[in-house]
Amino acid sequence: MANVEEYLDGFSANVKEIIQRFKLLEQMRHMASKDVLLDVLEKFVSPKINLTPFDKKDPDGNMLPGLSNLGMGYVFEELIRKFNEENNEEAGEHFTPREVIHLMTHLLFDPIKDHLPPVMTIYDPACGSGGMLTESQNYIKDVEGAIRATGDVYLYGKEINDETYAICKSDMMIKGNNPENIKVGSTLSTDEFAGRCFDFMLSNPPYGKSWSSEQKFIKDGKDVIDSRFTVELTDYWGKKDTYDATPRSSDGQLLFLMEMVNKMKPVSDSPTGSRIASVHNGSSLFTGDAGGGESNIRRYIIENDLLDTIIQLPNNLFYNTGITTYIWLLSNAKPEARKGKVQLIDANFLYRKLRKNLGDKNCEFAPEHIEAITSAYLGFEPIERALDDNGDPTGIAVQVFDNEDFGYHKVTIERPDRRSAGFSAERLAPLRFDKSLRAPMEHLWEEHGDQVYESGFLKGYSNDILKWCEDEEITLNAKARAKLLDVKYWQGLRNLHATALRLMDMIGTDETSDYNAFRDTVNATLKAQKIKLSASEKNAILNAVSWYDEVAEKVIDKKLKLTGDKLDALLHRLGCTEGQLADFGYYRQRDGSYLTYESNSDLRDTESVPLKDSIHDYFLAEVQPHVPEAWFNMDSVKIGYEISFNKYFYRHKPLRALEDVTTDLLELEAHADGLIADILGLEEKPAVEVA
Repeated sequence: MANVEEYLDGFSANVKEIIQRFKLLEQMRHMASKDVLLDVLEKFVSPKINLTPFDKKDPDGNMLPGLSNLGMGYVFEELIRKFNEENNEEAGEHFTPREVIHLMTHLLFDPIKDHLPPVMTIYDPACGSGGMLTESQNYIKDVEGAIRATGDVYLYGKEINDETYAICKSDMMIKGNNPENIKVGSTLSTDEFAGRCFDFMLSNPPYGKSWSSEQKFIKDGKDVIDSRFTVELTDYWGKKDTYDATPRSSDGQLLFLMEMVNKMKPVSDSPTGSRIASVHNGSSLFTGDAGGGESNIRRYIIENDLLDTIIQLPNNLFYNTGITTYIWLLSNAKPEARKGKVQLIDANFLYRKLRKNLGDKNCEFAPEHIEAITSAYLGFEPIERALDDNGDPTGIAVQVFDNEDFGYHKVTIERPDRRSAGFSAERLAPLRFDKSLRAPMEHLWEEHGDQVYESGFLKGYSNDILKWCEDEEITLNAKARAKLLDVKYWQGLRNLHATALRLMDMIGTDETSDYNAFRDTVNATLKAQKIKLSASEKNAILNAVSWYDEVAEKVIDKKLKLTGDKLDALLHRLGCTEGQLADFGYYRQRDGSYLTYESNSDLRDTESVPLKDSIHDYFLAEVQPHVPEAWFNMDSVKIGYEISFNKYFYRHKPLRALEDVTTDLLELEAHADGLIADILGLEEKPAVEVA
């Protein structure tokens, strides 16, 4: 063992790092202690095994093919899958099949093969064992290939897994690439290549994997502190602002896409700009509501005309996931014909079955499939889905859309609140307790009565109180615990309850369906009695003694005088006439004033209106006929983007005729009767004659 360590110590710092990342010395010491190290080393140096990337002959003259980076990747993936599968649960975390990489390289390089940059940089932010990088380099440097690029190619990557990083770095050294361009660590936590742009980027980032452990490097509370993950967008009213471009913490795949977008080379620096190919699952297409991080990412990419094409791949194409996956192609230098357009390619039915499954992988692309997808991409023309003899879809389908086709306005539809009201001791009783802490406060009140208002009493019972909450599975944060044990807070709620009881004695307990008149009476009484309440305290009382009633009067919010310039400014902002103001929540009265009504949050709804449609026209056609008293809130409008392959490529297959189904059922029934009679040795029933 000492001889081996001395031998390895003679290598360069890069090799020593690879050895350290593989934990090779620890493994060898373990094997030496078991007296198997020599046997293993003899296997590795055997002339009958070729672990180099170059072809060579064995002692018997047989040609042994070299072990490529992809080959090493397959070996690594098989070991992971077979012996350590529990560590590889995340889809797409380790390895991308050879044919998918080949497809991605064709899609990246073929469109600009005649005017490639003289010096090319290629980057993978989740490079794994480096398969995508080296295969891209092989493709564009292949002297017999379609491109035959003669310029220099520089590879860059980052990988968080020590073992796969070591494989990638060692392969860079063997192939004559600069191993210093491969970095280890989290791409999301540290911007290793800050300030650098790349010509080509391709990646298969981990999807469905949490990035919560890295949030502290990207966000401070709700504020995004890493500029890679913010975008500048314009709201509905034309105001520009910086928006959050981070997805939910349970899935960080779109962060890797934003990392690549951040490193696109401006067309002012290179006529070909940058081209990106990235593998994602379906959630990147549609997860996230308008105004959310995922939608903001899609919106930024599409509105800046970066999204070129999305290709749906067959299921079960990857080794460790059977879900549907997609290749996103981005470019900031689209040719004129593609500007303002997005191409969707459905290759879900384009595959050939494997003779033997490899993990979840049961199919693959044949060369002709890669050629068909590449041709469809380059053709940029719609292709109708073909059907087989059974009427089932087969082959490839293509559609081309305008960028705006994927956008929508999310609009809030409001309905007026209608309330009845009336004082009663039962309705006022809950005012003793904080609404969010009602259960523990009610428990304490029932157990100890007025003692809860005595100074120091609650603190003496704090452990018992918190234990009760724990037993009842009630989670309290620090702020809620402080409130629960604060005697002054309890006393404030008691005083509010006492004030409400005084109001009840003065106003009475009659119920009314006119909440507006009831509220005016409460306000007048408070003023006359010089009782001072904060707005929140007064609302707490009013909410406690009122309830929704669909036949009650609408609850008035404000009375407005809209004339002259003020009215003109409102009409201009809303883009409507004075007679249409009711659709926007402004209701003209006989005296010329306008009323706005409070909305009921339980009746609130939202509508997604396509960007190309008028929100007002959509409201008049789709909402108002069904809910005449509704209005839409223009201040709530948010812009969102989503892409639904099912929506665009689904083709309805008509159900079979009832007569055909009946015939089949009768035939099956007759066949079943015959089998049962034969099994039981009974006389077979005469066959049912089918018309």
